[in-house]
Amino acid sequence: MTEGQQLVPLPQQPAGVGWPTLTWATGEQLTGDAERLDDLLTDAFAHNPNPSLALSLAVVVVQGGRIVAEHYGGGARSTTSLISWSVAKSLTHAALGIAVRDGLIDLGESPRADEWSDDDPRRHITFGDLLEMRSGLRFAEDYVEAGDCLEMLFGAGGRDMAAYAASLPLDHEIGTVWNYSSGTTNIICRALGRAVGGGREAMEAFLRHELFDPIGMASAAPRFDEAGTWVGSSYVHATARDFARFGYLYLRDGIWDGRRILPEGWVDDARVPRSADPDNPQHYGRHWWVADDDLGTFWANGYEGQRVMVVPLLDAVVVRLGKTPVEHVTELRRFYSDLLDALR
Repeated sequence: MTEGQQLVPLPQQPAGVGWPTLTWATGEQLTGDAERLDDLLTDAFAHNPNPSLALSLAVVVVQGGRIVAEHYGGGARSTTSLISWSVAKSLTHAALGIAVRDGLIDLGESPRADEWSDDDPRRHITFGDLLEMRSGLRFAEDYVEAGDCLEMLFGAGGRDMAAYAASLPLDHEIGTVWNYSSGTTNIICRALGRAVGGGREAMEAFLRHELFDPIGMASAAPRFDEAGTWVGSSYVHATARDFARFGYLYLRDGIWDGRRILPEGWVDDARVPRSADPDNPQHYGRHWWVADDDLGTFWANGYEGQRVMVVPLLDAVVVRLGKTPVEHVTELRRFYSDLLDALR
């Protein structure tokens, strides 16, 4: 899919299927080859870790509102809370949408970081620029070599991650160059925290009452830095089923059991491809990745192969959590491709 193409419509809740706020119903796979899917997942978990995917911890496949496949390994179970890594960026997108819904934030405005004076050109960066990873701010997103991401998460920038990211200079004109950056997400999170009342307690309450509780994400646990900012670039722990609930919210256009959680059009706005990753055959919308396929696939993506994949044409959500190093990226992409083929 490329920008300008029509989006695949998001499916509505099937008649007679309950919302999985408390429990998930199970059922039969509705499309594709159930035996092939079972063979694929059995093979991935039978020898775990393995030379292909390294360590797989959880896979949950939902179709038509019911769990149709579920596997765990590496000591994980359905009740095990696992790390999101950058899947949290898409959770940040949801939290920001709720603030927009309530009139607390305008995407066309600046987050007005403390580090930017009134005559600083960075003051012209908007929430929309940050969502699209087009802020123009310098940031090296590298999880292996020394760079801004490691320095922000684990180094000197860790006490106040938003301050670290906002202090970096402009390398490009605002809005012109796509640069994937965990720092820009944490700038959003600091501004979001202030908009909902300021401080860790206010932000935790906002996430719990406005996002996690309404969709049954009871296990969700956001992490905060010392400055009290939610590290929405990287840190939410939850069970695989609860990550599936989050994907299901987006599959259902931000509506949950008759209640609109996200603003109308917010999900579609996220899955419009706005940038192309020069190193990968995929596109980026607004804090969600977008596939170039006929299924309308878009997904939340995290380090070491974390993924919450939403597949509108198949009425499906796929969650995969594990520890797959970057050198296995080709095998990981093949696994996701084979999984979708088994659902077609």
